[in-house]
Amino acid sequence: MNARTISWLLGAAVAVYLLFVAARAWALIASGDPVPMLLGVSVIVIPVIGAWMLVRELGFGFRTQELGRILAREGGLPLDDLPRTPSGRIQRDAADARFVECQQDVERNPEDWRRWFRLAIAYDDARDRRRAREAMRTAIRLHRQLPDAG
Repeated sequence: MNARTISWLLGAAVAVYLLFVAARAWALIASGDPVPMLLGVSVIVIPVIGAWMLVRELGFGFRTQELGRILAREGGLPLDDLPRTPSGRIQRDAADARFVECQQDVERNPEDWRRWFRLAIAYDDARDRRRAREAMRTAIRLHRQLPDAG
């Protein structure tokens, strides 16, 4: 199974779970008794937050994938040529060196979403997922600001 299929399956499982929780919360609210009603109202918060998180994460993934496709068509994706450990992980020294190159590239032109996209990949290769996501959000924001980005 590819990552996209797994994402859809996990998203569907979370959606079913959220519907189940919402149905239970509604049953508590509809009971008419004050304590179960209060519990039902408090439980309904969980599916609302969960649905918001699911939509947000799927949207982030779709936008990231869209930018990746654009960059691939342009021939601008970085090569997957970094040396790996026997377990398959990218060697840290090589990832750090690539990161420095990408960071300098962004510093030279901070308004280019393509450079931020490549920086996000470099962060990810260096195992810094939090900063990788931040850099990808910057790439998405910069791409959206383009007049023809729609």
